[in-house]
Amino acid sequence: MTLPDPDELLTREDEDDHDLLTYGEAGVRLQEAVRAQRDLVKSLADEGSSELAVARARLGELEEAAARNARQPINDENFERFFGYRGKAVRNT
Repeated sequence: MTLPDPDELLTREDEDDHDLLTYGEAGVRLQEAVRAQRDLVKSLADEGSSELAVARARLGELEEAAARNARQPINDENFERFFGYRGKAVRNT
């Protein structure tokens, strides 16, 4: 599984439709959640908390979601398979 570089901040697109949860927005939200969960895991580990295993499991789930989001952008080749009809991926040019 290839994870995005956690130190490379994702950015929100100015032109995204703010009524929709786009891949870009989902990626930003996932990155924020991963960073927060890593901080929680570190804090719980430092405290020796019994909640550490649960927090680590959640971190793993968030990292997997971030990896899925990063490797499956919609393009012309997979548009029909994803949406179920022929079309072209929208591009910001």
